[in-house]
Order: sequence, then C-alpha cells, then structure tokens
Amino acid sequence: MNVIKTSIRDLLIIEPKVFGDPRGFFIETWNHKRYAELGIAPGFVQDNISLSQRGVLRGLHLQYPHPQGKLVYVLQGEVWDVAVDVRRGSPTFGKWIGETLSSDNKRQMWIPPGFAHGFCVMSETALFAYKCTDFYHPTCEVTVQWNDPALGIEWPISQPTLSAKDQRGVPLAELGADKLPAYQE
Repeated sequence: MNVIKTSIRDLLIIEPKVFGDPRGFFIETWNHKRYAELGIAPGFVQDNISLSQRGVLRGLHLQYPHPQGKLVYVLQGEVWDVAVDVRRGSPTFGKWIGETLSSDNKRQMWIPPGFAHGFCVMSETALFAYKCTDFYHPTCEVTVQWNDPALGIEWPISQPTLSAKDQRGVPLAELGADKLPAYQE
C-alpha cells in the first residue's frame, strides 16, 4: 500500500495494493491492522454507496456536532473528490485538496472528522463508497456552498447538477462557530 501525504495534516491519499492477472484483480479496501499503522483506526460504524450520473456534484457536506471521518473510493467510474478543512483554529482552515478517484486508479482518500467533503462525477456514472466514523445525523448536517469564491475550489465542471439541499449551501465565512468543529492537535 502506498500512502501519499497531502499539504493538509492527516488528509491522506491511499493507493491500496492491487493483485491482478488476466482474470481480473483483487484489492483489499479496508484492513483495520494495516490502516491503524497509518493512524487510521477510527472505528467505522456505517458504510454508504451512492450512484450518480455525469455532471452530478454532491457537497460540500459535513456534520456538526457529530463529525464524520470518511474513507472514500470509487467502485465504478471516476470522480473529482474534494475535502475542505473547516476546523476552527486549524492552520489550514479553508484550504482544500482535490483528487481524481476512479475504478481505474483505485485510490482512496482518508478525510478526517472536521472536513467538508464533496465530489463531482466525471464519467457516465460513478458508484462511490464511503466508510464513516459516525452515523448520519440529518439534523447536524451542514452544507458549504460548493462554489464559494473564498475557497477557490477548481472544480472541473462549471454547471453541475445539484440537489435542492446543495443549491442552498452557505459560504464558509457565514457559518458560525456553532456549525464548525474546533481544531485539535
């Protein structure tokens, strides 16, 4: 397994080992012992899968006061995946990392609790998997504006298909302290 550190502490890109032959391939998407050696041993409690069409953008989502850490990857297709540090007091507050995740490159992104997350679909369809460290709490969900100019996210799409909830996203600067987690070293 290859681990790529990003410019934001604890946000990682993971390239699992792929065992392939003419029949296909085998990949271990999660192994508690191996990931714990990387510092990722949060105790996942929920797995989710979403299917989306080309041009769909989901996000930027977070939960507070029940933040979720997420290990995300694509089972089929390709997405541009983005994580934004929204932890109050973090030295990288408002900074983001974007990465292409696909069924071809088999990369994963570890998004620690305290980050807003979103992705847009670049292939005809994408089957996207999430392992989450906390349960979904609808009353705690916060949506940051996907195209917040202050964040400057370089989405590879200008007119995405958005849900009604994502259309109502709020600029990060307008979210009060009661909606954002605090940074902890």
